[in-house]
Amino acid sequence: MKLSALRYLVAFADEGSFSRAAERCHVSQPTLSVALQNLEAELGVPLIERIKGHVALTELGHQVTAQARRALEETRRVEVIAQRGKDPLQGEFRLGVIHTIGPYLLPELIASMRRAAPAMTLYIEESMTALLADYLKYGNVDAAIIALPFEVPGIETLPLYDEPFRVVVPRGHAWAGRKRIPADEVRGDNVLVLKAGNCFREQVLDACPDISHAEGSLHQGHSIETIRCMVASGYGISVLPAGALTGPYCSDMVQAIPFESPEPARRVALAWRRGFSRPQVLDAITAAVRGLTNPSYRLLV
Repeated sequence: MKLSALRYLVAFADEGSFSRAAERCHVSQPTLSVALQNLEAELGVPLIERIKGHVALTELGHQVTAQARRALEETRRVEVIAQRGKDPLQGEFRLGVIHTIGPYLLPELIASMRRAAPAMTLYIEESMTALLADYLKYGNVDAAIIALPFEVPGIETLPLYDEPFRVVVPRGHAWAGRKRIPADEVRGDNVLVLKAGNCFREQVLDACPDISHAEGSLHQGHSIETIRCMVASGYGISVLPAGALTGPYCSDMVQAIPFESPEPARRVALAWRRGFSRPQVLDAITAAVRGLTNPSYRLLV
């Protein structure tokens, strides 16, 4: 049984598509499909239902995939053990980051990491919090940058910085000249929020509980950048993290206004599996965060 076939099976289970799984594994779709067919022949059981217009894991396929994840993680552990005698800041490191943090933190953080660990190859996995929790547990990423709370069995966290929220209004809005906004004034159904399933959406709704939003509301966006464009067009107002409103993300079409004290904020943390064998890399990430110059990040390390 080839480990590559197990990797292909896990990729198919995650992606639900032969083509996307092949792209993720950097092989052609025929190569992946043949490998999975050979795996089924070797095991003597069908792992994937192939119906015209539909492919999915069988019940047994789900069980085999779960075991394949464990096998691949153990294989990864063998590789890590073999590298212990080497420089821990060499080799690959897979860092996960949530969508609402990645574009704004990573440019400065990666540059700092390259200076601290020039021999390390850094791979970035940008995803949602729930998926990153699974990626950490199953070893798909080595560490992740997430927003607290993040309570996952077997996962350690270290708070890195606090990031305040800002009210964002279009140019010419009645609030544009105000110095600060009370959280209880941000209300109604004209407040743009991220779609359900995003932790930043929940943090905004917690900070401004008077926001009125049905799940089917059109005043929702898939990303912070979409929401920023919607605000700029005069479609509504929003609440965004301060780090997404500085540097290249400034725009004269929108006005960012601080909240009155106490300012709502999110706490950003580094998360990793308990017992992770390369703590020196975690130290390097912490040191890189410590060197951030963005004033929106109130450092805790």
